Amino acid sequence: MISVTPNLSLDEDELVFKAARASGPGGQHVNKTSTAIELRFDARNSPSLPEDVKERLIRLAGSRMTQDGVLVLFAQGYRSQEMNRQDVIARLVELVRRATEKPKPRKATKPTYASKLRRLEGKSKRSGVKAGRGRPSMD
Repeated sequence: MISVTPNLSLDEDELVFKAARASGPGGQHVNKTSTAIELRFDARNSPSLPEDVKERLIRLAGSRMTQDGVLVLFAQGYRSQEMNRQDVIARLVELVRRATEKPKPRKATKPTYASKLRRLEGKSKRSGVKAGRGRPSMD
């Protein structure tokens, strides 16, 4: 079990790891070893996640989420497969942890009377400045 928060854990059986060749420089080492890790996590069908967390995770993941609700993360920053595996798990945990945070509800507010007056006063000043820029009348 991978602990995300004190009351939420992900089962390791839900994660699918796949090794791949990393791109970029590295000489012979990068050409002959599969050190990059691709992690797939079926968020939509996960029994570990509550429905509200699933919805927020899908929204947070963006383009990393497939049409089927599978989260795909790719790690290739390290030279060893194990380090990349730990990195991708840490990124998944952080993403799920962020999805567990409920957004603060927005409270509708009205502008104060004084702020309305200040806004209207500023508008009339600006109007006077702009009116003064016109051509002088030939009276």
